[in-house]
Amino acid sequence: MTAHFEINDNFIAEQNQKAKAWLEEDYEHLGKQLQRRGVNIEDVTAQAQAFQVAVPSWGVGTGGTRFARFPGVGEPRGIYEKLQDCATINQLVRATPAVSLHIPWDKPQDANDLRAYASSLGLGFDAMNSNTFQDQAGQKLSYKFGSLTHPDRAVREQAIEHNIECIEIGQKLGSKAHTVWIGDGGNFPGQQHFRRTLERYLESMRDIYKALPADWRVFMEHKMYEPAFYSTVINDWGTSYFCATQLGPQAQCLVDLGHHAPNVNIEMIVARLIQAGKLGGFHFNDSKYGDDDLDAGSIKPFQLFLVFNELVDAQTDGTPDFNPAYMLDQSHNVSDPIESLMLSAVELQRAYVQARLVDRAALSEAQVKCDALGALTTLKQAFTTDVAPVIAMARMRAGGAIDPLATYRASGYRQRKAEERPAQIGVSAGIV
Repeated sequence: MTAHFEINDNFIAEQNQKAKAWLEEDYEHLGKQLQRRGVNIEDVTAQAQAFQVAVPSWGVGTGGTRFARFPGVGEPRGIYEKLQDCATINQLVRATPAVSLHIPWDKPQDANDLRAYASSLGLGFDAMNSNTFQDQAGQKLSYKFGSLTHPDRAVREQAIEHNIECIEIGQKLGSKAHTVWIGDGGNFPGQQHFRRTLERYLESMRDIYKALPADWRVFMEHKMYEPAFYSTVINDWGTSYFCATQLGPQAQCLVDLGHHAPNVNIEMIVARLIQAGKLGGFHFNDSKYGDDDLDAGSIKPFQLFLVFNELVDAQTDGTPDFNPAYMLDQSHNVSDPIESLMLSAVELQRAYVQARLVDRAALSEAQVKCDALGALTTLKQAFTTDVAPVIAMARMRAGGAIDPLATYRASGYRQRKAEERPAQIGVSAGIV
């Protein structure tokens, strides 16, 4: 790899020095508030430092819509440059040490070399992601009318082979999970036989499941609509759960916060999957209308907190085999992707820390007494607590930035990358 610009740790320390006194004052004040509630702020800070979420390789590029994409300056032109941007995010927020790859977008020529390069940047690899929702260059058969559920067995075999290839690449990279999302479905009544398409899905997934290493998991991601607007094969958490139970213990359900009908109670879905032992993980984002893929916590921060309330409840209860994988999945159309991913990671950390502040005994007592407002105010007390000093202190102690956004902008990183990475000719429509 040729030399590339990196933000110097000394620069981060210099920027931190400007805000350190204010942070320490705010931290001390919050510590006194929490002490009155019987909470040790140092314990909470340690919990904040332990929180981690993976970033998607595709997230560091400018996203798009079904209509167009407007490239940003200094965009990464390949997986190695994507890893540089991912490393910068982790350097500043210290909560994103793993990257999730999408194949064939990120297919490496040498998996061992890519793994070594990621390690040199302090990164590892999270779940692998397959792509059978669009045709690739040189692909023999088309996925226009489906992939794992296509009526033609040859198309299904092609899609199965691709997923198995993703697992094989992931083994070389040190990944331990594989995520399958398909766009299969129909846009017209009668276009597909509902029961046969689901059976073909299960048949295909059984072949993929057989290829899983013993210590791997496969996550099945559901989505209500798009690109299939009349019927989607894996359309909701119930269908996903059914398929996971049919496949076996290594199959679990993945929850994307945007893949639900408006106003669906996502936190209850999370609780149900935890109870069933089938919660595999999350793609965190936010939405106003549908699968908007907006920055996490930008629209519904209370919903995000309520999701983490269920997760923390299961964690503190010692729920067996509870190990959900956390990942961001967003589309950055009008913002610098690095800035959005940094701030989203901070918002997840914020929701997690707030959920750790819930007085579980008081909440349980209110629930037993049918005290609806008592239960709500117990949750709201935690949600309205400004835990910014905690997560800022956690970042600083780990060598990150007290103010990641300000430090990133002051570094001139994006401008330097614009010089290193000349814009590529041609603009493609649709999602990166």
